[in-house]
Amino acid sequence: MKKKISRITAIIVALLIFVSCSANSPNNTNPPDNTVPGPSSDATISPSPEESATPVPTPSPTPTPTPTPTPAPKEPVKVKALYLTGSTVAKSIDHYIDLVNRTELNSLVIDIKENGYINYESQIPLAQELSLYKKVYDVKEVLKKCHDNNIYVIGRIVVFRDNGLSNQKTEYGIKKPNGSLWKEGKMGSWTNPYIKEVCDYNIEIAKEAVELGFDEIQFDYVRFPTTKANEVTYGENVPPKSEAINEFLRRAVNEIKKVKDVPVSADIFGIVIESDRDGKAIGQLFDQIGMDIDYISPMIYPSHYANASDGVFGNGVGQTINGVLFTAPDLEPYNVVYQALLKTKSRISQVPGYKAKVRPYLQDFTIRMKEGYYQEYGAKQVREQIQAVYDAGYEEWILWDGSNTYSESALLPDNQ
Repeated sequence: MKKKISRITAIIVALLIFVSCSANSPNNTNPPDNTVPGPSSDATISPSPEESATPVPTPSPTPTPTPTPTPAPKEPVKVKALYLTGSTVAKSIDHYIDLVNRTELNSLVIDIKENGYINYESQIPLAQELSLYKKVYDVKEVLKKCHDNNIYVIGRIVVFRDNGLSNQKTEYGIKKPNGSLWKEGKMGSWTNPYIKEVCDYNIEIAKEAVELGFDEIQFDYVRFPTTKANEVTYGENVPPKSEAINEFLRRAVNEIKKVKDVPVSADIFGIVIESDRDGKAIGQLFDQIGMDIDYISPMIYPSHYANASDGVFGNGVGQTINGVLFTAPDLEPYNVVYQALLKTKSRISQVPGYKAKVRPYLQDFTIRMKEGYYQEYGAKQVREQIQAVYDAGYEEWILWDGSNTYSESALLPDNQ
């Protein structure tokens, strides 16, 4: 009986072992039971990467962006330029772009406002209201052409000699003692530099020009006219003329550079380097006018200094420049420019904080005076003046001829 029970027990044990082995066989097709006991009967065990039918990719690390290098600041352009009227720009800009490309020139000075009118369709409210603009040239096309050829474009604004605004708003004009507009012969009337609205208008023109793409603003006629004291009146209890000019330039620089940080320059009479008396008369005191702007352009035209004749520009004595007396300055372009620039350098060295760099205007025109006191200006005379700039320790210059008939042969080829 015991043997029988033992055999039965053995059979049962064998069956249990067989069933157990079958359940763990790799050929078993029953899915694994992934349910695990716990607080929630819905909890499941996620399959391991080896058991998952679709592998879960390892997330790629977020790449660290390569920082964009800060471009090095542009070197200021060492300007070698000539001046162009609006009408010349309209007719011949392609010629002058080609001239720049072929020669040592790298810049052009282009009139923005001259003779009282802006040379393109301005959006400034006062210019629109009073029609103080003329569609002389397409400003965007001109700037694009110049910039496509890597040409630095200086926009010239004739400030206070403004026959357009002073005639449209006579309250803005310089008056005679009797209240009528004072006029500078055929050049017409001027606006009064003491009037804030006049200054604001010119600053708005400059700001618009910068937005359009001009690389620099150059103010010309940023002065009072040359008159006798009893010829005009500027109002009661006005400050010195130089204060009005300096304040205009200070405000202009501040407002323009809020739009874009471009250089601001001003043209000054060459004689104010020699004579503070002349500087006070027109509001251009040399020691003060360069404190806020980036460049001054003294107009060092040999023909415009006094000669020893009794004719045009004659005073019977001549002109002393940097201690040297010139009885016929028009005949000595090299020496006049050289001595004037040496005097410029000496004066600047004595004024702490003088900001403006020097970029003179040079003469490329002829003024016929009394025989023996003038000469015809051409390539030789232009080249002498340019050399004088370099010999005096300066590097920049602008040629002036009001009719834009330049001595092009004076310019060195581009590869020299």
